[in-house]
Amino acid sequence: HNGNCEEEGGMKTLRQARIGDTVTVVKLHGEGAVKRRIMDMGLTKGTQSMCEVAPLGDPVEVTVRGYELSIRKADAEMIEVE
Repeated sequence: HNGNCEEEGGMKTLRQARIGDTVTVVKLHGEGAVKRRIMDMGLTKGTQSMCEVAPLGDPVEVTVRGYELSIRKADAEMIEVE
């Protein structure tokens, strides 16, 4: 980080990641059960994940810790990445 502002739109979420992007989970947003479900999938802060499918596809396919997950768009929007 060099202190510059992110491009418009502020935070980047897993839903915005492009195919083949490898991103790192920065923070999980969302409440209780949703957040817990995401964490149960292995998507915790500092985890690297790779996007497999076009953002238009629902669910979004990601590879985390060597296995593939399908995440609903609504959940992908809760996952802040860099």
